[in-house]
Amino acid sequence: MSLASPQHEVKTEPRREKLRILFQGKLVAETARPIILYETGLPAVYYIPREDARMNLLARSTHRTRCPYKGFANYFDIVVDGARSANAVWTYEDPLPAAAAIKGYLAFYPDRVEIERGVDKR
Repeated sequence: MSLASPQHEVKTEPRREKLRILFQGKLVAETARPIILYETGLPAVYYIPREDARMNLLARSTHRTRCPYKGFANYFDIVVDGARSANAVWTYEDPLPAAAAIKGYLAFYPDRVEIERGVDKR
């Protein structure tokens, strides 16, 4: 558990849960070792190891945001068979200490992809 401030908590928890991320019906990522991040006032977010994603389907974008509790986020577009979802994936490449566990992990906007939980890895 990590505290960002007494009023705002950032907590990470490794999971033993299988996840598959699909876009336009195509597998973009598959893992059995996600991390779930809980943050005060926000929905829980799954983060997956970058090496479990098909990075050839992701194109780095120039979009960048800053969270006062996690640091700077960089973004990727998902590009599959000519379909593109801009800034659909984010990563904290150098997170603040409260979010150190998600360094090198990717998160996907759940309204832009299909997330299958508890599926067998193929």
